[in-house]
Amino acid sequence: MGFFANLDQERYDRQYSDRELFRRMLRYFRPYVGRLAVVVVAVAVISLAGAALPMAVARAVDSLKTSLDAGTAWALTGLVLLIGVVTWAANWVRRRLTVQTVADVVLQLREDAFHAVVEHDLSFFDEFSSGRVVSRITSDTRDFGQVVVLLTDLSSQVLQSLILAVVLLRTEWHLALLLFSFLPVLFVAALGFRRWARKVTREGMRAMANVNAAIKETVSGIAVAKNFRQEASIYADFDAANRQSYQVNVRRGFVLALVFPTLNALGGLGTAVLVYVGGLSAAKGMVTVGAWYLFISSLDRFWFPVLNLSSFWAQIQSGLSAAERVFALIDVEAAVRQVDARPVPRLRGDIRFEHVWFRYSEQEQVLADFNLHIRAGESLAIVGHTGAGKTSIAKLIARFYEFQQGRILIDGMDIRTFDLEAYRKQLGIVSQVPFLFSGTVLENIRYARPEATEAEILALARQIGGGEWLEALPHGLHTQVGERGALLSMGQRQLVALMRVLVQRPAIFILDEATASIDPFTEAQIQEALDLILRGTTSLLIAHRLSTVKAADRIIVLQRGKILEEGTHEALLARGGYYADLYNTYFRHQSLSYVEEAGRLR
Repeated sequence: MGFFANLDQERYDRQYSDRELFRRMLRYFRPYVGRLAVVVVAVAVISLAGAALPMAVARAVDSLKTSLDAGTAWALTGLVLLIGVVTWAANWVRRRLTVQTVADVVLQLREDAFHAVVEHDLSFFDEFSSGRVVSRITSDTRDFGQVVVLLTDLSSQVLQSLILAVVLLRTEWHLALLLFSFLPVLFVAALGFRRWARKVTREGMRAMANVNAAIKETVSGIAVAKNFRQEASIYADFDAANRQSYQVNVRRGFVLALVFPTLNALGGLGTAVLVYVGGLSAAKGMVTVGAWYLFISSLDRFWFPVLNLSSFWAQIQSGLSAAERVFALIDVEAAVRQVDARPVPRLRGDIRFEHVWFRYSEQEQVLADFNLHIRAGESLAIVGHTGAGKTSIAKLIARFYEFQQGRILIDGMDIRTFDLEAYRKQLGIVSQVPFLFSGTVLENIRYARPEATEAEILALARQIGGGEWLEALPHGLHTQVGERGALLSMGQRQLVALMRVLVQRPAIFILDEATASIDPFTEAQIQEALDLILRGTTSLLIAHRLSTVKAADRIIVLQRGKILEEGTHEALLARGGYYADLYNTYFRHQSLSYVEEAGRLR
């Protein structure tokens, strides 16, 4: 197995037969039947012109036995020139239309692949590297396009060989049969490399996808790497992936390099036999010298398509493997499955978990026979240690993951019957690490509701701390946030993320609160933004700040997917149970009384 043994194969990868691959490819070419018809005509013209050239020269060779006057010489010259011009013009038309058609097909294929990726469940992105997904959408679709252009070149050569075959049979069928007898040998040898070539090409693509994944992960996490002085470590990781790709692709090159020399040797053997037999036949007067020349000059036209097919076998297999990888990405089955797509009215936000069982894998049970009722308009804070199931509950409500048993009801309706796009428009979600897109603060706030006016957004922004957080930005709403919001502080990113939800006006709000410490002034502004959102929504708060916990109407305490306690902050503290322990461990140091007491002790 060698280096191939360490290459990762995605769980959703599958192998398609050549017939199935070609059938899928043809679907993308169907809208361009008109163009393809012109391409076929151009290929036929090129093939006829290519076959006519050796025939014309062969006639001229035969005429040398008698006489070749100036008129005949000029006619032959004109014919050769005409064949050249016709071949050039037809070739230009064929290539132009082929490139345009292939570009359109690749465009559609990329759109389909990207659309499929966007529609995949969140669990897909948790499991599979984004760098490898990007490689399939970009590199693999490009390789597919290149092989289609290559195949049109080969089809012209094959058609030209067929035309010549008819002429040769009519000229001297004995030599023609001898010539044709070598073709099966070449075809069998070429096809013998097919499976081997496909395998090593597929492995080479996986190795390159590993390199892409390493680069993407390094660029995305470069700040963390520099903070911990891990430049050498990330270089070592990249170097390992890059060297593996080098070694795999060198081995792939060695395998594919065997194809052309092998077939070239077989073709050379056939050429030698035909030269010998044809020469004897011409010497004995069994065939004319022109006919013998026609056979000799036709050898390349017969061997070349097969040899060309073999020499470009790497690209052909690369294109087929690329198509296979792209189609596998498109064909990934969704983990989240809706049983209906009913319209979603404006939701009140009454949420019920009824005997819900959920696990990420067979070994990772998160919720077991879980029951929970969140009343419409209620704000519910969920607290508990890491791994208790807090974020899992939020992801199930958002339909990012599929639960295995039970029901989740929204306003009495099964969540699996909703049109997901319409349902998620009524969800406002702020993740623990708010993600901002490159652009301005205004563009990020408008993300969920593009029709929102700047005046409307400005009015909402001024309700938070009197708009002071905007004054801290160099250009207000038009401040650039940088990649992933890198130009803003963590507190500013959280405020922009909350403003995005506030403008959206969702029926259900989910907050996976950030654990990062921020200054008291920014925390107060964030709490004001939260209060504005909580007024008109059903809210699920995965809380890490004491202010958020205390503001909730109800608190539930989770441990290993089960509710241990529930109630208000004061009632749970008075009970002195599990919540009180969590409070003393995680929340107490955030309280005003604790800060004042610590100040007196100083």
